[in-house]
Amino acid sequence: MNTRKEDLSRRHMIVGTVAIIFVWFFWISRPEWSWDMRLWKAFGDAALLLLFITLAMGPLARLWPASAKLLLFRGNMGIWFAIMSLIHGYLVWNGWARWDLSRFFGYEFIPQLGRAARMEPGFGLANLIGVAALFWAIILLATSTERALKYLGASWKWLHYGAYTIFYLSTIHTAYFLYIHYTLSFHKNVPPPNWFRLPFLLLAAVVLLLQLLAFVKTVKKKKLKTR
Repeated sequence: MNTRKEDLSRRHMIVGTVAIIFVWFFWISRPEWSWDMRLWKAFGDAALLLLFITLAMGPLARLWPASAKLLLFRGNMGIWFAIMSLIHGYLVWNGWARWDLSRFFGYEFIPQLGRAARMEPGFGLANLIGVAALFWAIILLATSTERALKYLGASWKWLHYGAYTIFYLSTIHTAYFLYIHYTLSFHKNVPPPNWFRLPFLLLAAVVLLLQLLAFVKTVKKKKLKTR
């Protein structure tokens, strides 16, 4: 039992270190941004990278059995993804929205109008999608313990298929801020372009491609067995 706990702790230390390196990498890669924007973006992108790696592990193991040993880290990756996501969400809520729900959904007070107005139509929806993804991540985080696994039984596996839902929600949320929100139509000064645009698309495409190839391989195997 002690050996198992030590192995788990060791894996958490490895993945936690990787997560911190990801945050540091994204932080130093955007010196032209304001420090607060750099910080919440760094945690958000690090979380997204951990999610992509987590979801790529399963189909990769089916396609390349030698990589199956990496599955030992999948649970740890998922936990650290949730932790990074929570930090990202808090930094946005505390630093940008300033604990103002209307501001979080894209409304700002306009002195000329004398009232709050929605400045970016898609901003609120994108944030709502992000909240939905974070909500799922918290559920998966809360059910990632051995006690939860024993309590839920077979339902645990079904519940953790929600990781794919998080993938789609997070991808839509991120795509909005990478390709739509910060454009010339933005009512404030547009920040410098985000270099993560193309890598984000490639990584998301790789995850989808791996899932598709693994699905095809699984179907072929099942057909061969029924012959």
